[in-house]
Amino acid sequence: MTSSSFLMAFLPELVLLLGAFVLFVITLGHSRVRLARIAALITALATVATCALCLREQAVLFGEAYRVDQFSQLLKLVFACGFTAILLLSGRLPDIRDEIQPEYYLFLTLSVSGLVMLVSCVDVITLVIALELSSYPLYLMVPMRRERVGQRTQMESAIKYIMFGVAANGIMLFGLSYLYGLTGTTSLPGMFIKLQPVIDSPLAIVGLSLAFCGFYYKLAVFPFHFWTPDVYQGASNETAAFIASLPKVGAVAVLVRLVSLATPDNQIVATMLTGLAIASMFFGNLIALVQKDFKRLLGFSGIAHAGYAVVGFVALSEAGYAASLYYITGYMLMILACFVVISRVSRDGTNVAIEELAGLHHRSPLLALTLIVGVFGLAGLPPFVGFMGKLSLLTAALAQGHLALVIIAMVNAAIAVYYYLNVVRVAMFGAPAPDQLPILLNWPTRVLCGLLIVAIVTLGIAPAAIIDALTHSLASINLPLPGTLPH
Repeated sequence: MTSSSFLMAFLPELVLLLGAFVLFVITLGHSRVRLARIAALITALATVATCALCLREQAVLFGEAYRVDQFSQLLKLVFACGFTAILLLSGRLPDIRDEIQPEYYLFLTLSVSGLVMLVSCVDVITLVIALELSSYPLYLMVPMRRERVGQRTQMESAIKYIMFGVAANGIMLFGLSYLYGLTGTTSLPGMFIKLQPVIDSPLAIVGLSLAFCGFYYKLAVFPFHFWTPDVYQGASNETAAFIASLPKVGAVAVLVRLVSLATPDNQIVATMLTGLAIASMFFGNLIALVQKDFKRLLGFSGIAHAGYAVVGFVALSEAGYAASLYYITGYMLMILACFVVISRVSRDGTNVAIEELAGLHHRSPLLALTLIVGVFGLAGLPPFVGFMGKLSLLTAALAQGHLALVIIAMVNAAIAVYYYLNVVRVAMFGAPAPDQLPILLNWPTRVLCGLLIVAIVTLGIAPAAIIDALTHSLASINLPLPGTLPH
């Protein structure tokens, strides 16, 4: 490979790493918050531009352990757009102390770098390294929240996040060691080929099941969900917005690579995924019914949405995988819309109770519209992306004969409509408290709200382009590129 082709293939990652280095240098000084914020935003915008520029690049790098293809390039563009949205949402980080804000931006950029690399990793070793790079900065960002009277849960949340993360990663590594023992290779394309003759053996089933665990944790699938509501509530609004969105896209992307190692007729894997999907949907939706804190409600509903995403994997088909990726991309946009509202309604970064949204349409019509679009999308109402996402998931599952699972998913969607519409009811028909003033929005927030609304509606009414692109990119996800051979 020539140096120019290597540079083009690896350009988004290089931009992010360069931005992280610049932010590291900035952290060495004092009172450089504004400079760090500008550097992070420039890095995000440059990453969006380079991802769009390199969208059609294909290459195999680092001894065939890292693959740049259409699948990874599409998801890198999603990550870059999400990174930009998080920075626009963050504003001045009112709940993070000024003296550590440069470090906060550094950790945020490093975590995004890990996620961007994660989707190109086709070797177990590079996969684990990228996963840890995306995870460890988050463990440090959660306890960075400012301590206040009555708000000291961030340390407990961080400890839970770390402990569950370490346990899930340990189980995942144990499962990957089984797969390595069966195939004698750490390359996922090579593993895909060598695993097929023994895919129905108990050892292969156990290995795959354990290997999934690290990504179940990222996705907050039951029973790896316990950290979710506490971390959402204990972390700052901006940190919670990031944890709730981008890492879940990365988890689904890597699960696609791992689940596709199983054959389409492997009923044991399908049954296991069905049980996880049902448990996640019921647990998340039923507990969300009684929540009063908006972030905790989104945390429990996120567990349910993880269950919906797993429904696509149950099909064990390209249509199901594409539907899961499409759904989780839409979920990222919808959850960011909700967190924009939380961040702007919140007083000095504190958590927001659902009742505090009362009269939002009077205080800020644009925020009220953003909330309605985000919540209606999460509820799965047309014409938003949440509706088309659920429809594509259920269609893929039904095509493989999973009628009972489809019915259960529809029942859960009906349960979710109740608590989501309750949020809209409070925001649109509740009487605001006398001390609640109009919310003034700066131009980055207005731009972000407009972009999220347009994206959620556009993906809902015209999903064919992105679903077709995802389906096409999945055709050779675990096959070697032309001119390469699996180890």
